[in-house]
Amino acid sequence: MMNSIIDRTHQFNFYCKGELLTNQDSHMNAKDLQLLVTRVMPYGKYKGRLIADLPGNYLNWFARNGFPSGEIGNLLALMQEIDHNGLSSILEPLRKQK
Repeated sequence: MMNSIIDRTHQFNFYCKGELLTNQDSHMNAKDLQLLVTRVMPYGKYKGRLIADLPGNYLNWFARNGFPSGEIGNLLALMQEIDHNGLSSILEPLRKQK
């Protein structure tokens, strides 16, 4: 099931700090998708909320102003692209696995 989820998102490119990253650069994989539904936002207005549950306008703010560095920034960039492209439903099977 995880491979089919990745295959459906494989066609999208990702932006981080204004730079285009290809899927190979961002190393999107099943682990990253799983982290979206298990990792919580560690700071800010939505501290404690799952990355997958962050509102689109908050994710878009990061896309305009730059994502933080590190794992959280990569996850925020991935979630923003998923949300922006209307693909949030691909995370539902992962939510049920928790």
